[in-house]
Amino acid sequence: MVAGAPVCDLSRLDDVAGMFVIETHHCGEYVCYFGAGDRLDSRYSADGAWSRVLLGAQPSWDPHHWPSAVARRSSLRAQFNRARNKGVRIEQWSAEHAENHPALRRCLAEWLETRNLPPLHFLVEPETLSNLADRRVFVAVKGERAVVAFTVLSPVPARNGWLVEQIVRGRSAPNGTAELLLDFAVKSVAELGSTYVTLGLSPLSQRANVAELSEPKWLKFVLSWVRLHGARFYNFGGLDSFKAKFNPERWEPIYAISEGNPFPSRSLYAIAGAFSGGNPIKLVAIALIRAVRDEMVRLVGRTRHAA
Repeated sequence: MVAGAPVCDLSRLDDVAGMFVIETHHCGEYVCYFGAGDRLDSRYSADGAWSRVLLGAQPSWDPHHWPSAVARRSSLRAQFNRARNKGVRIEQWSAEHAENHPALRRCLAEWLETRNLPPLHFLVEPETLSNLADRRVFVAVKGERAVVAFTVLSPVPARNGWLVEQIVRGRSAPNGTAELLLDFAVKSVAELGSTYVTLGLSPLSQRANVAELSEPKWLKFVLSWVRLHGARFYNFGGLDSFKAKFNPERWEPIYAISEGNPFPSRSLYAIAGAFSGGNPIKLVAIALIRAVRDEMVRLVGRTRHAA
């Protein structure tokens, strides 16, 4: 499978997508567009040779409207104040200064220690600090310039905007630091004249207003199982709630669009492999082992407490 998405002006989408498919077939592969939005969906939704599955939704704003969006939630204002009262302030660092900076590396290492499983690529991609050429980096510092958190924004040129690629909190980051960091970053890109900002994919989110898709029964079962048990391994619900509290102007549906109808199982397996960075079956096995281990630790703790 070859995954990707045409990057071009909307007027050339049909031609570029067609060439991409032809080249892929010449290589003996087939196409599955991962992370496709409305542009590609409008191109393939009526084509019976293709199928799609809803991966989730991504929240987006015009950054000029951000202040009014966050002002509607008093709990956000309280979070901003908590961080400020603890001495947190936000700075923008140049890409050259931030790249591989030891304080950011330490903060990243502390954050990764709290993750129970390997990162889900496309969702929690840890290795951003070695190549920050076109990105913007905002850093939360406390006291004598101690780094407690940072965020990395990547450009979305076709939409005159930015993707919040990463929000990283170190162990000593006070409550409200992530919220204050994001608020500063979005207001900063608004001053640049940007008209779009997104927090990226919220996997399995059903907040986008889309009609129910025609999906094979096996796929509905798999997605239902992941929604039901996925929180045991990754806190998708918590991530979705965090993004929702900033009152997005839109929830954009995000799809996987694949050759083959109904949606082929090989595409789902390939997507899972891309997320896991290897064999998805191995990832699930590791998840189950860790879940059993954590449950045993909890049971031992309860037994000791009862004794």
